[in-house]
Amino acid sequence: MEDFYAEVEARAHAWPANRPDLHWHILFDPAVVEEKLVGPYRELTHRPGLAPVEARWVHTTVMHGGPVADYKDEELDTIVELVRQECATIAPFDLTFDRPAIGRVAVECAARPGAPARRLWQLTTQIDVDVTGGRNPVMPAGYYPHQSLAYGMAGEVRADRRAMKVLMSDHPGEPVTLRADKLSLVAQAHDRQFITWEHIVDVPLLGGGQ
Repeated sequence: MEDFYAEVEARAHAWPANRPDLHWHILFDPAVVEEKLVGPYRELTHRPGLAPVEARWVHTTVMHGGPVADYKDEELDTIVELVRQECATIAPFDLTFDRPAIGRVAVECAARPGAPARRLWQLTTQIDVDVTGGRNPVMPAGYYPHQSLAYGMAGEVRADRRAMKVLMSDHPGEPVTLRADKLSLVAQAHDRQFITWEHIVDVPLLGGGQ
């Protein structure tokens, strides 16, 4: 498996180590995530060459914004208020996370249906563009909801994707359905091994609009 962090630092719109960037996430109760997603797959995620994600840091990214330091206070206030207004019309929804897949840079659980989460990506991205004048690139450029349980790391030892796929072929487990009932704004950074964040605000999904 390749180094996830080398890729995010080398891409056109780089995310360097230790720089907090604004992120909107869908977050779930860490105790539930531990029980249903993290705990059952430790044999898979705790292997040489991988950085496993603790339950409290497991996240479904909705939008990766710009560096937190680049946002003015009034811009952040406006963004939060506009997102809050939109989310007041959006009802909570279920996301069903599949069993882990062994990707090129991460162990990932894709979720479905994509449309409700994609609506949140569209609105947060558009609000960021409107408030900042398009100062930040749209990330991700195309959206599907997922959660990563481990990331590939740099170093002499790289995780063996084939061995991991063999393990998963014999591993028990079913898809897991979790309820999305809020958006969380965080200031998120990485240290080339772990992704962590400072919580800014939660915005509840309150409405019944479609």
